[in-house]
Amino acid sequence: MSRTPLPPLNALRSFEATARLGGVARAAEALHVTHGAISRQLRLLEEHLGLALFERAGRGLRLTAAGQALQVACAGAFTQIREAVDTLQRRQRPEALVLGCSGSILARWMIPRLPALQADLPQVPLHWSAQDGSFTEQQQALDAVLLLAQPPWPRGWQVRELAPERVGVVVSPQHPAAVRLRRQPPQALLREPLLHTTSRPQAWPDWALSHDLDPAQLQLGTGFEHLYYLLEAAVAGLGVAIAPEPLVADELAAGRLLAPWGFAATGGFWVLATPEGGQDPRVESLAGWLAKQLR
Repeated sequence: MSRTPLPPLNALRSFEATARLGGVARAAEALHVTHGAISRQLRLLEEHLGLALFERAGRGLRLTAAGQALQVACAGAFTQIREAVDTLQRRQRPEALVLGCSGSILARWMIPRLPALQADLPQVPLHWSAQDGSFTEQQQALDAVLLLAQPPWPRGWQVRELAPERVGVVVSPQHPAAVRLRRQPPQALLREPLLHTTSRPQAWPDWALSHDLDPAQLQLGTGFEHLYYLLEAAVAGLGVAIAPEPLVADELAAGRLLAPWGFAATGGFWVLATPEGGQDPRVESLAGWLAKQLR
């Protein structure tokens, strides 16, 4: 069974715009063509169909019964085409994966590695959101969150363990304590004022306990709200700090910081967590990349 050939697409577009906007002049403006071009396309369409689609109504045009039927069909068809094109374009340019992490991790560890991430995973465009805390309600609204946290993991989250967390004492080689700390056991730290952060108040007490020291004997000096500021102060030679190993790896390699007693596991992990029910396959690619970087 042979099919009736379709009218020219330009004629249908001109008709649809004229019917939707209520006039030839408005259709011409919307399609960025002349009034005469629209009129010619309408005549071409009516000749192709052998039907009148418009009739005069004063100074304007009114759809005939045939025109009304064709308008309904064109509106639905063009809407479907627009939606299909939009879907195809979004597949070519996928929406960014919204990833949260603390401002300190973002500034000190993630941003320097973004060129490598973009080169290795071009199919995973990211939008970063600075988020403090762990497994918060605000983080539930994100696609994923990169955290330093300790098990057990809370309900409602899928947690991918990327690498064990390791922390250590760090100090600038320019600080007066640097030389004597390198030559003495950890007990020597009890005589030093310590830089600390309110975002991780247990960092120093936990470290002291892991080295058989009494946390009550620690001398806390200048405090900072975020770990980022704490580490900047340490690099500037303002005092002795404590930090996760990856966040100071570049400074250690460059000699801007020293770690007198190395780094030890805390029992925590670097994790990439997603709210349960998320199915974005890009998260698994990102988790693999992050794990490789952290190791």
